[in-house]
Amino acid sequence: MTDSFRAIVVSRDEEKKQSVDIVELGEDDLMEGDVTVSVEATTVNYKDGLAITGRSPVVRHWPMVPGIDLAGTVIRSESPAFRPGDKVLLNGFGVGETHWGAYAGRTRLSSNWLIPLPDGLTPLQAMGVGTAGYTAMLCVMALERHGIAPSAGPVVVTGANGGVGSVAIAILAKLGYTVIASTGRPQEAGFLKSLGAHEIIDRAELSEPGRPLGKERWIAGIDAVGSHTLANMLAQTSYGGAVAACGLAQGFDLPMTVMPFILRGVALLGIDSVMQPRERRIEAWNRIVADLDLARLDAITTTIGFDDIIATATDIVDGKVRGRVAVDMTTL
Repeated sequence: MTDSFRAIVVSRDEEKKQSVDIVELGEDDLMEGDVTVSVEATTVNYKDGLAITGRSPVVRHWPMVPGIDLAGTVIRSESPAFRPGDKVLLNGFGVGETHWGAYAGRTRLSSNWLIPLPDGLTPLQAMGVGTAGYTAMLCVMALERHGIAPSAGPVVVTGANGGVGSVAIAILAKLGYTVIASTGRPQEAGFLKSLGAHEIIDRAELSEPGRPLGKERWIAGIDAVGSHTLANMLAQTSYGGAVAACGLAQGFDLPMTVMPFILRGVALLGIDSVMQPRERRIEAWNRIVADLDLARLDAITTTIGFDDIIATATDIVDGKVRGRVAVDMTTL
């Protein structure tokens, strides 16, 4: 096959048994789109881990090239919005779920899903942020729109060692917020404090069934966990506060009462990173350049190669990955 490139392909047989293989593809194999991109960097998010391991029904088109994030260079374009040589960035829009994604040397995409790579970020740095960090910024922006200022009180961040949590801590700290980090890995307290956390609490304080209304402990929160953890966060949020919810690592249920909402005026802010309008995506990425300390991003990020993606996907679902993972695709 001429001009071929390597790709990770997830397949399913007639008995719905999933398999993962590294294969050679060519551009003729790619799905439809008006922009073809040479993938220079990607990442491994929790959702990517679920797609590769099959532990949750993330993939909705078979076979699938996973990978929901990428940064790279346009090599062909039928869209007036982009020209060959442009550096671009992608998060979401079902890529890696319904449309072939980033775990390949090249991919073909809709120009509507792409934004220019922000000035000040390399492709690898952008993937050090990835959907997880981009989602963290969307959460921070939602809290700001609700009127939560640094002077209002502390902000709790759950899943603090994960991708969303670690970037959220770094952003909040740079903006002047007092951050409480909730983690199941107390041995990582030093790392979390180096990102800007002021206080570390054990996730067990939040992960078990709790009271309908608890002591007011924080004015706001960012949660990537869901279930009892989110319920307890809301029950312990101060009057007029808000929690931005963006994940379901513990579960998609929400076992709680309406008491925090009707007695304390607490707001639950739902954060979707997949279908955000272009203007909001660009705003979030520009804020990342301005409000995320790149030295702290480097401390959060581990860089791997293409051949390490599958093993890392298993590790991230098993909770063995700290911070963010960037994948250097230039040596593919």
